[in-house]
Amino acid sequence: MNPPNQFVTLHFLNRTLKRVLPNTQATSLAIIVLVSFVLIYSLSDLLLPVFVSIGIAYLLEGIVQKCERFNIARFPAVMLVFSLFVTSLVFLLFILIPIISEQAVDLAQQVPDIISRAQTGIMKLPKLYPKLISENKIQDILHVIQTEFLSYGQSLLSFSAASLMGLISAMIYLFLVPMMVFFLLKDKELLLAWFMRFLPKERHLSVDVWHEVDTQIGNYVRGKVSEVLILCAVSYVTYGVMGLNYALLLAVLMGLQVILPYIGATLVTFPVLGVAYFQWGISNDDFMAIVIAYAIIQAVDGVLLVPLLFSEAVNLHAIAIIVAILFFGGLWGFWGVFLAIPLATVVKAILTAWSRLDTLPSEKIA
Repeated sequence: MNPPNQFVTLHFLNRTLKRVLPNTQATSLAIIVLVSFVLIYSLSDLLLPVFVSIGIAYLLEGIVQKCERFNIARFPAVMLVFSLFVTSLVFLLFILIPIISEQAVDLAQQVPDIISRAQTGIMKLPKLYPKLISENKIQDILHVIQTEFLSYGQSLLSFSAASLMGLISAMIYLFLVPMMVFFLLKDKELLLAWFMRFLPKERHLSVDVWHEVDTQIGNYVRGKVSEVLILCAVSYVTYGVMGLNYALLLAVLMGLQVILPYIGATLVTFPVLGVAYFQWGISNDDFMAIVIAYAIIQAVDGVLLVPLLFSEAVNLHAIAIIVAILFFGGLWGFWGVFLAIPLATVVKAILTAWSRLDTLPSEKIA
């Protein structure tokens, strides 16, 4: 390397180090992000109820603030919102989930009959298209499908000691989580004041990042919850009126599909159209009506609901969303998938703020 090139390289490194290391705002942000990630990653299994309680309290805080705008004092607003939360939780646990579980178990019991009817129909394909597919190949595929479906059915119908322990843990969480949510809402200012004592004093950049994340995630979560509820309600009414079996179970799947962008809609197509096919057959007008209704619901969701509910929500590229789902889903399973987009929003806000270090006002940079 000749001296001029070496001088340019050293000058570049020197500018980079001066830009980041002496900047207490950047250092504080890096420390907060690193410590938060390590704590969440290492303690996610142990403190999962705490993290869930914080997430629920964060969502309910927006409703509490709306109540306060109508001149309702903080404590009465917290009591009102918490009462609605507990009522919704009781309805979910003791009314909705038992019905969904009963329908899921009943559907699992129908798996052998479904496989038998599917096998009868599929075995006709080699006779209709002998050049495209052979009978042996069809039998191999059916054997694999039958094995997988039966294993899933047995999992739903069997209760092991491990599942019993999981049920006991869930009951404990059902007591702890609402209690923690109540105190997180009631003593918000006190808890925040205590927590802020452990953060670096130079945290203007971190506060700016949080405000951006708070706005984006708030818009996203509100839109996503509304989308789930609307899709569940519309699908249940539609399937119920049309007489489709397992209407509530399929409606819940229709709502939950939006948690997994781009992939959920594809996955939920199989149970909806599959149930309709085995109930009426492909040549029946009722089956075609379900196909049309399903397509209309998906189209309304994509063309109307998403632009309406997420006009101010996060703006992430499809590739970024898929990468976030794969990465965070690999780290934390279901919860990683569920929180993939909010976590991707945090990453985006941090990267955006970091790129603006040189443009921050001088009083905000130590």
